[in-house]
Amino acid sequence: MALKPLHDRVLVRRTESEEKTSGGLIIPDSAKEKPSEGVVVACGEGARKDSGELIAMAVKEGDTILFGKWSGTEVTVDGEELLMMKESDIMGVIV
Repeated sequence: MALKPLHDRVLVRRTESEEKTSGGLIIPDSAKEKPSEGVVVACGEGARKDSGELIAMAVKEGDTILFGKWSGTEVTVDGEELLMMKESDIMGVIV
């Protein structure tokens, strides 16, 4: 990986969206929404308090997360489209 997030940022790979509905209809690419679920690829160290104390990250590499529809900035790393976002944009970890 050629990109390491800083501070409280995470690098996320979106999960693939479903090709069919539950009723069996095929969804064309033009009608698909980008998924708001992904896997954490890399994490920064965490945020710092005013005193300089490190606040540890709540997520780690490999976690499957849920994030907002408009969260993050799209970046291309080694030909792959990923999202860079702040940890606060993450709504939860899927267990």
